[in-house]
Amino acid sequence: MTNPYGMPGYSVQEVAAKLANDDDFILIDVREPRELLMAEIDAAYIHLPLSLLSLERLAALPDEIAENKEVEIVVMCHHGNRSAQVTAWLRQEGWTNVFNMDGGIEAYAVAVDGNIGRY
Repeated sequence: MTNPYGMPGYSVQEVAAKLANDDDFILIDVREPRELLMAEIDAAYIHLPLSLLSLERLAALPDEIAENKEVEIVVMCHHGNRSAQVTAWLRQEGWTNVFNMDGGIEAYAVAVDGNIGRY
């Protein structure tokens, strides 16, 4: 699916299904640390704030991502704007299997898990 940002993406329901099925992919949350205090998904993810990525660029990526440009990655943020930017950047840098979580954690809280905080 392509989202309004022109990036390949998954709906929050598709991400929830991937998590429930224990699919092999990396979930990256690009929100800032203070945002994690307000809303956090109940799943394993890598926290890479956009501010850190902006400063350190590729050096900020953990080895499991930096060393495998074919690994499936789903990028999330609050509403899907920042994650779409990171999705586009990673694809531009050569990663081939990167997807935006359309609607971000806000949509996930509304459509999938009402226990997640909203802000």
